[in-house]
Amino acid sequence: MGVYLNKKDMAASLGISVQAFDKWRVEPTEKRGRETFYDVRSVLNNRLLYRDESRNESDDDGLDEDIKFERHRLLKAQADEQERENAREEALLVDTAFCTFVLTKITGEVASILDTIPLGYQRKFPGLDKRQVDYLKNEIIKARNKASNTGDRIPELLDEYLNGTD
Repeated sequence: MGVYLNKKDMAASLGISVQAFDKWRVEPTEKRGRETFYDVRSVLNNRLLYRDESRNESDDDGLDEDIKFERHRLLKAQADEQERENAREEALLVDTAFCTFVLTKITGEVASILDTIPLGYQRKFPGLDKRQVDYLKNEIIKARNKASNTGDRIPELLDEYLNGTD
């Protein structure tokens, strides 16, 4: 036969209050009338079981925190996308593909205007030497080529801009 302690003595031996011992919900080993008795083994088993349960709960808490974090990230991404969509609708934000399209179109128009300058200049000023007209044509060709390559350079220029703003 083992040694049994009543609730008050067991709580005192553990250094806790009777109310705290009640919260542990230890199964009594023996009951005599209104008094309950506990042995050390049942208290130890209860605490080991509680430790395992709290360890599992803390693992679940970690999982819950991960889920909360991922939900937060998802909600933030959705909010950011909605803000971008609103900015697009208000024409405050445009895609780089649109910018490339517009600049390619404009540079094509500028290039065609640049092509007509030497001929118009020669008509307006018939006394110009062929050498002067050729020099003007060469300079305009350089400018036209720069303008026509703008659409192709947009991704490169965008990367340069983004790297410069960091």
